[in-house]
Amino acid sequence: MNYLTEILNANVYDVAAVTPLQEAKSLASRHPAKFLLKREDLQSVHSYKIRGAYNKMSRLSKEALAKGVLAASAGNHAQGVALSAKKLGVKATIVMPVTTPEIKINAVKALGADIVLSGDGYSECAEHAAKLVKETGMTFIPPYDDPDVIAGQGTVGKEILEQAGRDLTAVYVPIGGGGLAAGVSVYVKSVRPWVKVIGVEPEDSDCMYRSIKAGRRTTVENPGLFADGVCVKKPGEETFRICRECLDSIVRVSTSETCAAIKDIFESTRAICEPAGALALAAAKKTAKPGDVCACVISGANMNFDRIRFVSEQTELGEGREAIFDCAIPERPGSFSMFIEKLGRHSVTEFNYRLSEGVLAHVFVGVSVKDLQERKALQKSFRSAGFHCIDLSDNVLAKEHVRHMVGGRPASIANEVVYTFEFPEKPGALMKFLSVIAGRWNISIFHYRNHGADHGKVLAGFQVPKEERERFLAVLDEIGYQFTEVTGDPAYKYFLGPRRK
Repeated sequence: MNYLTEILNANVYDVAAVTPLQEAKSLASRHPAKFLLKREDLQSVHSYKIRGAYNKMSRLSKEALAKGVLAASAGNHAQGVALSAKKLGVKATIVMPVTTPEIKINAVKALGADIVLSGDGYSECAEHAAKLVKETGMTFIPPYDDPDVIAGQGTVGKEILEQAGRDLTAVYVPIGGGGLAAGVSVYVKSVRPWVKVIGVEPEDSDCMYRSIKAGRRTTVENPGLFADGVCVKKPGEETFRICRECLDSIVRVSTSETCAAIKDIFESTRAICEPAGALALAAAKKTAKPGDVCACVISGANMNFDRIRFVSEQTELGEGREAIFDCAIPERPGSFSMFIEKLGRHSVTEFNYRLSEGVLAHVFVGVSVKDLQERKALQKSFRSAGFHCIDLSDNVLAKEHVRHMVGGRPASIANEVVYTFEFPEKPGALMKFLSVIAGRWNISIFHYRNHGADHGKVLAGFQVPKEERERFLAVLDEIGYQFTEVTGDPAYKYFLGPRRK
């Protein structure tokens, strides 16, 4: 297929807008590169997905359209298919997980589509959709791995080259299944091969990166769910082929870096984009060189409101502007005042302290800093004053759980082991866990947090004698929730674990 021809002739503008390429001026004082935001969040469904869906559906025969179309999606693709069907006057059915937030279900219903709820995730949805296709004869509209869908998404790249001017040096594109990255990269490389096209994935959901590195499509069994718009276990066959050939590289970004980019986009546009929509800017900030002109595709803005709290918490860490320390201070008169003096004029974001019966008390403190150098200098200052100091700024356990729990520690507790879990956000998940554990081992710690994703973060401690550890792990495997032992983590030892004598 000649993708250049297909993209130039793609039928998208009956429903899609030519979105602006807007400079992120708020970043000009902090970064030597120029960042241009391709505002796909301004589409009527707040996502670029409308382009590929409509291009695919508008090319179907009258006979196929008469039977209706079907898609499996809990997000932006669902809305793209629903709106396209409404425009074409055809019936659309969307299969969505039973865990889909009501706001997304209502958005699709408002566009006139029928909703079928099935399964807990996309895989189960896709299986049910395939069954319905056989039963009804409806046409399945793929979310990414289809030439017409890829060509429709490629119009984003066409618009960028028309809008950016000759100084453009790089285009950054988020990757899920790869439809957008494939379409944009094949167009840009066909027209201006000297412009770099850089794909972007979350560190914990990087199926395209792994696949290209391996030279074949590979599967990420448990992809991270924070950037749910790009949460894909395995890239498409055609998208993998194109991305492997046309992408210059793939950059992976952390959750904190993504949250910082969401804030940057808000400060420049007053729009709140979804995590997947901020990936491109996060990567550009991370890798752009002085003088670069970078176009960053802001792919969508379908953000769950309850996720904003978590984004706010992570933002300062993502910019390196908050440091978190564990500082041990002697339990004697004057030492607490000396510690406060060492903070100087730094702005304190969090401070947790409790009188200890031991020789040392551990203080959990968050401090605003300008950059990594100031963070290191502050740690050095604490240590030079004789305070034991550990930098917890990059410690996931400290950021997600411990900072919300510090305050009291038991004098002793026998056989405690501590784990983090990811609980699926569906009715009965906690009851399933407790029904298996209850009566076997005592639960000594339990802390749950959810930030709008499909999995809640859980920290749990158990009293498990050493001779029962093997059986305990077997039971955890049986429950089926992802878990990691953190008993040796310093954030647990110094703030939640039994006091050392």
